[in-house]
Amino acid sequence: MKKDYEKQIRELCGKMTLEEKVGQLQQCGPSLVGAFEVSFEELLDMMFDGRISKEEFEKLMGTAEQDFHEEDLRAGKVGSYNGIGDAATINRLQKIAVEETRLGIPLLFGYDVIHGFRTVTPIPLAESCAWDQELWERTARVAAEEATAAGVHMTFAPMVDVAKDARWGRISEGAGEDVLLNSAYGVAKVKGFQGEDLAKENSMAACVKHLAAYGAAEAGRDYNRVDLSMQRLWEEYLPPYKACIDAGARAVMPAFNDINGVPCSVNAWLLRDILRRKWGFDGLVVSDSNAIAECVCHGIAEDKKDAARQAILAGIEMDMSSNSYTAHLRELIERGEVAESVLDEAVADVLRIKYELGLFEHPYQTNETREQNTMLKLEYRAVALEAAEKSIVLLKNEDRVLPLKPGTKLGIFGTLAADRGQMTGAWAIGARPEDCISIVDALEANNVHYQYSADGTDLSKIASMSDVLIAAIGETKEESGEAASRADITLKPKDMELVRALCATGKPVVAVLFNGRPLAIPELDQTVPAIVEAWHPGLYAGSAIMHVLYGITNPSGKLTTTFPASAGQCPMYYAHTNTGRPGGKSKFTSKYLDAPVEPLYPFGYGLSYTTYAYENLALEKDEDGLWVRVQVRNTGKRAGEEIVQCYVQMPCAKRVRPVRELKAFTKTALEPGETKQAELKIAYDSLGYYDWEMNWIPYEGNLKVFVGGNVRDTISAEVILGSMSSEMCE
Repeated sequence: MKKDYEKQIRELCGKMTLEEKVGQLQQCGPSLVGAFEVSFEELLDMMFDGRISKEEFEKLMGTAEQDFHEEDLRAGKVGSYNGIGDAATINRLQKIAVEETRLGIPLLFGYDVIHGFRTVTPIPLAESCAWDQELWERTARVAAEEATAAGVHMTFAPMVDVAKDARWGRISEGAGEDVLLNSAYGVAKVKGFQGEDLAKENSMAACVKHLAAYGAAEAGRDYNRVDLSMQRLWEEYLPPYKACIDAGARAVMPAFNDINGVPCSVNAWLLRDILRRKWGFDGLVVSDSNAIAECVCHGIAEDKKDAARQAILAGIEMDMSSNSYTAHLRELIERGEVAESVLDEAVADVLRIKYELGLFEHPYQTNETREQNTMLKLEYRAVALEAAEKSIVLLKNEDRVLPLKPGTKLGIFGTLAADRGQMTGAWAIGARPEDCISIVDALEANNVHYQYSADGTDLSKIASMSDVLIAAIGETKEESGEAASRADITLKPKDMELVRALCATGKPVVAVLFNGRPLAIPELDQTVPAIVEAWHPGLYAGSAIMHVLYGITNPSGKLTTTFPASAGQCPMYYAHTNTGRPGGKSKFTSKYLDAPVEPLYPFGYGLSYTTYAYENLALEKDEDGLWVRVQVRNTGKRAGEEIVQCYVQMPCAKRVRPVRELKAFTKTALEPGETKQAELKIAYDSLGYYDWEMNWIPYEGNLKVFVGGNVRDTISAEVILGSMSSEMCE
C-alpha cells in the first residue's frame, strides 16, 4: 500500500522558489570536458562522419574529465542525474544535495539497466524466447539488487515497444513482435525491478518506455515517423504500456517519434488524456535524452523555449539532458505562458517518487562495501546461465548433428567465438569483458578437444583434425541497438565465405549465430546441417552454448520474432491481416516476384532434441472465458520443456482481423513418452476489437483456435461465441 506523502509534498512545494521548482525537473548527466575545443557530442559526430579517426577520438577521450555540475546542484538547479552507476560518486553528489542545498531535497539517480547491471543476462529479445515470466522477473530482481547496491534508484526499462521490423536496431531491447508477449514480459520486469516495496534499499523504480509505438518506426529506421490508424495503435501497440502501468510501474518515458504528426514529447493527448486520465497513471513522466529540444527539428516547435512550453503543458515532468526547462521555464511562467500550477503538478510527481523510494528518510541507500559485496554473486551468475540456456533457439538440426557426443573433436572458427566483450550485446553499459565467458573459454574450462582459428587460417589443417566444425558468426553488439538500424540484415560476406569453406571440407558444420535481431539467412539454412541461434547471451554465453551443443541442456527456446527469408520482406510478422488476394502460387496474389510468401522461420518456432505431439484439443466456454485443453506428448527419448502456444482467428468480423493472434501460452516439462494435459484460458474481453468508430466490441461468431509448438504447426478446433448476427457476414 502506498503511503500518503501528499501533505509533505504540498508543504515542501510551498517553501520552494520558482528556480528550485524548475531545478527539480532537471535530469542531467555528467559532461565530458578536457583538452578539446568542441562539445563531446560534436566530437562524436566528427568521429562518425570521418573527420577524425577512432584512434584520435580515443586519444582525446584520454584527456577528458567528468563535470558533474556541482555548482548548479548546490544552487538547487538539479533534481536528478542519469548515467552515474557507482556508489561513491552517487553518495558524494547526494551529500551535496542533502547537506548543501537550501531545502536538502535528495537526488534521484537513473540508469539504463536494460538486461543486467554487472551480471549481464541475455538481451531482452533473446530472453523473451524463453517464454518464461518467472525467469524474466528473477533476472530483473538480480539487476535491481546489483544496480541499487551501486546507488541507482530508477532504471529506464522495460522497453515494451512491439517491434515487427527486423531492420530496426532496437528490436533487441524488447520482447519481439507480439503484443501479448510484450505485455507479459513488461509486467514481469516491472515486478522484478520494483520488488514488493519500492522503499526497500534493493528496489528501484521501473520507467516503462517508449510511449508510444516507437517500434513501428517507418521502414525500421530509428527515430523515424510513426503513422498508424487508431485501431492498430490501440490493439497492437498500446496494450503493453497499459499492462505495465497496471502492474504499478512508477515512471514512463515518451518516445522520440511522432504519432500521426505529433511528437510524443509534446503530445498532450497521449500523456494527459490517455496516460493520466484514461489509465490513471500517477507517477513520473521523464523525457528521453534531448527529446524536448528535438521537437524543434521535428518542426512542431519554433525554438527550445517553445518546445519547453509545449512539453510541460503536454505532461513531460522531467527533462533529460536538453536543458530546455532550466533555460526557459521560469521565463514562460513569469510571462504567463505556462501556469505555475502546471509546474507545481510536475514538481509534486518528482517529489512523490523520491518519497516512495524512501530517499527523504534514507538518502544514502548504499555504500562502497555493499556495492563491492553485491556484484556477481554466485546465485546471480546461476540465474544468468539459466537465462542464457533458455534463450537459445535451435533453428536447424539435420541428420541429428547435435547434440555432440562426448569426445567430439571440434574446429572453432570466427572472431565471435573468443571475443568476450561481444557476448553482452547492446545496452550492457555495466558489463566488463573480463566477467564474460566465450565459447573458447567454456571449451577450455571443460577440457574439450578443440582447435581455434579466428579468421579461417589453417582451415584445412584444423578440419582434418576435427570431427565437427563450429562457425561463430553474425552481428557485433554495435550492429544492433539504438541508432543501429540496418537496411541489409543478411550475414556479412566474410561470414558466408567462411561457412562455404568449412562446408567444402566435408565435415559437419554447426553455425552459432550471435545477433540482436532476426537475420535473413536463407543461404545459411540451405548450406549447413545445424544452426544455433544464440543471440547475445550475456555473461555466460560460452557456457550456455556449450551446454546446448553437447546436450547438457535440451534447447527449449522459441522465436518471438519472425525470421524473414529476405530483408525486402520486412516488416514481416505473423499477425498480419489477409487481403482479398492472399499470397499464393497464382500470379495475381499478394507476394514478391523474387521472395517466398512464407518466412524462413515462423514466429514461435524452435527445435528440441526431442519431439512433441499434440492431441485431443478440446474447447469449453464458461462465464468469463474460453478454456483450451490439449494433450501434449513427448514422443522422443529425452526429457524436455515444450512451450505450448494458443492462437485464435476471427474469420468474419466487422473489421478484418489478423490471420492468427497469440492469446495464451504455457511451458510444460515432459519426460520421454510422458503425456500431460495443458490448460490455457482465454478471457472473452481479450477477443474484442475496435470498430470503424473506435467502439470496443466483443467478437461474436465462429472462432478458430490453434494450438501447437509454433504459429505454423498446429492442430485446431472451432467454437461459436455470442449470438451469431444475421448481419455479420453479409
